[in-house]
Amino acid sequence: MATIHLTKGGFLRRVADIENNPNEFKFLGDKPALIDFYASWCNPCQMLAPVLEELSEEYAGKVDIYKVDVDDERELADIFGIRSIPTLIFVPMTGSPKRTMGAMPKSQLKELLDAMLK
Repeated sequence: MATIHLTKGGFLRRVADIENNPNEFKFLGDKPALIDFYASWCNPCQMLAPVLEELSEEYAGKVDIYKVDVDDERELADIFGIRSIPTLIFVPMTGSPKRTMGAMPKSQLKELLDAMLK
């Protein structure tokens, strides 16, 4: 399964309805998620993209991997306080989302995904 590009509407349906619940993050997914806030002109984002595609295949059925273009979806980027890209948000089924900034190697991403699945 490939990464899924989200617009605000898709985000509201698949991840969290931040319009109706602005003060509380209620995850709507049926499996954990990784959200990549990126821009097409960002070199680290471009380096990370194929790694996320590989991970989306390796974790198919276990983790949804979403991509949000900060230039196209400025409102989402503002809501989440995205100031540096890439920013990755790991969303477990229970508990609070965790944020990391910057590109990282596949091995480190796998460790974070595996920890989120426990």
